[in-house]
Amino acid sequence: MEVQESKQKKAAFVAVVGRPSAGKSTLVNSLCGAKVAIVSPVPQTTRNAIRGIVNRSEGQLVFVDTPGRHLSERKLNRKLTETAGRAAAEAGLILYVLDATRPPGIEEAAVADWLMPSAGRVVAAANKMDSPRADFAEVKAFLQNHLQPLEAGRCFPVSALKNEGTGELLACLFDLAEQGEPFYPEEYYTDQPPEFRIAEIIREQAINRLREELPHALYVEVADTEMREGNRLWVRAFILTERDSQKGIVVGKGGAMIKAIRLAAQRELNLVFDWKVELDLRVKTAHDWRRNDAALRRILGA
Repeated sequence: MEVQESKQKKAAFVAVVGRPSAGKSTLVNSLCGAKVAIVSPVPQTTRNAIRGIVNRSEGQLVFVDTPGRHLSERKLNRKLTETAGRAAAEAGLILYVLDATRPPGIEEAAVADWLMPSAGRVVAAANKMDSPRADFAEVKAFLQNHLQPLEAGRCFPVSALKNEGTGELLACLFDLAEQGEPFYPEEYYTDQPPEFRIAEIIREQAINRLREELPHALYVEVADTEMREGNRLWVRAFILTERDSQKGIVVGKGGAMIKAIRLAAQRELNLVFDWKVELDLRVKTAHDWRRNDAALRRILGA
């Protein structure tokens, strides 16, 4: 009997795609019930394919949060679009997230056109339905006009922020998933290594404080980690800017900004990990890293 029940389990990778700022990362966190992806009001915050794992009695879904797709010829943005494309091509299912508060335009039509050949494995989520500006009817009309092969009933109104409507969305995805063994142990909710999670949380706190000055001109590098007595994890990390003149913005007057970023990141990391995190955070320059192929491969893993 146990063997038969195991065979009935479902398992699938689900690529989460959509335009920047549609709320993809917030939705992945909501579905997983834990902080998997960093969140910021700044578009294109997500730079890597971030995996979040949902384990239910029905089986396991591995959500792959991807960078937002938008029309741009800049090297970094092209690399981000390639990351999303690979994730969608490799996943069994695709979750297309639309911002229900934002009228669809040329970029949304471009995303729908890109998804057209894969419509048979697409489920749509109209996000931000908690906002009075949300228009679910407009989202459905857009999908009917621009993604006609999408089956009726595969578009769900959700609020990632308030975790509303996600039950029906998950039920649909599990229904579409194929039978199979789980990809990860049941206790996992992400497969990100600690160094990557640390760097992402530092970057989140920096972006949320510096978004007016240099949101995309920085990245974070974890240089050293060491477990110390008392279950303490010591971390040395660097915030890297593109130009020397930007270092002063990150440091702030009298070191106030870098201190605020460090303390906020430590608080967040202490919630994520079972260890007490002690963060040694510094700033240095990596000139024009967004135009450097080697730097982009290191940062984006592509």
